[in-house]
Amino acid sequence: MTLQALAAACLLLLTFSYGVRCWLSPFGPCRKCSGMGHAIKHDRKGRMKRGKDCRRCNGHGIRIRIGRWIYNRAARIHRDGTR
Repeated sequence: MTLQALAAACLLLLTFSYGVRCWLSPFGPCRKCSGMGHAIKHDRKGRMKRGKDCRRCNGHGIRIRIGRWIYNRAARIHRDGTR
């Protein structure tokens, strides 16, 4: 097996596994708040307390994966184009 064929096979395997991951679990943790849904703040005594809700995920702690977002957009364009 040549080096190019091996690289293509690895790339195909990675693409397929990411597609399966987006299909099984379309949502992932928010990158900004690490899935907590809010920021962690400290008061003047040094104790941790809940901060404001995350603006990126609206306090839910999850976001839609990029692959799923692309699939949803392509499906919507196809659906609108075939009507």
